[in-house]
Amino acid sequence: MAKKEVKKTKKDVKSQELQLVAKPIEPGRGLASVPEIPAKFVQALADEVARNVVSRIPHMQIPRRSQKAKKVQKVDNAVFLDTSAIIDGRVFDVINMGVITGTVMIPESILLELKHIADSQDMVKRERGRKGLALLDRLKKSKGIKVVHMPERNGEGSPREVDDKLIEAARVNKGRLITCDYNLEKKASISGITAININTLANHLKIKAVPGEALHIRVLHVGKDMTQGVGYLDDGTMLVVEHASDQVGKDIDVIVSRVIQTSAGRILFSKRI
Repeated sequence: MAKKEVKKTKKDVKSQELQLVAKPIEPGRGLASVPEIPAKFVQALADEVARNVVSRIPHMQIPRRSQKAKKVQKVDNAVFLDTSAIIDGRVFDVINMGVITGTVMIPESILLELKHIADSQDMVKRERGRKGLALLDRLKKSKGIKVVHMPERNGEGSPREVDDKLIEAARVNKGRLITCDYNLEKKASISGITAININTLANHLKIKAVPGEALHIRVLHVGKDMTQGVGYLDDGTMLVVEHASDQVGKDIDVIVSRVIQTSAGRILFSKRI
């Protein structure tokens, strides 16, 4: 009998609390006259309202910290290789010597262009493309240099030119651009990017022979003039010898008479001693 009375008492208390909440404040009566609402009841009511709101929005998800988008990290002072430089291959010899260190960035657009060349129907282009991919793979496995593949960012799938994407990537990452393309070199320089042309670098590294300097050279073939003999220095510089067509296949001593600078490089003219 006592248990039933206890249950009845709890039910009556709950009913009284609901009546107190629903009962409006009469005009002329202050807030001090309103009975105090139990804190447990207020908490239970708030929890019930929250559950109802969430159940009505089933697709609402609270993002977790681990689900936040990762920021794309920039690599300052990185080196960006153009397709022409990769196919040329000389830049890899420079890197292996330790002249270029740090991080080499390869954008997705450059890899796609290399793959397109490697899949070409033209045998020469196909071999050059495969050679470039093989050199990149070998560089990635070497020590002392870090090769990073740079995927396309969201919204960069537009059909822009590969050169424009490469220049923009170098600009954003404050990097340097290495190429064998003269036009790309000039375009990058206008955009404020440090561009290094492998052909220009090779010309700067050639022997600086001056008029009056004596050289020992092997005459390899006849020149444009049938009286001229032609030989080459160790760096590939052409040396034309006057009146030496009869010396083909022989080693002779010559003296440089003049130097001509052309778009293809320097040509030395000499006379037999």
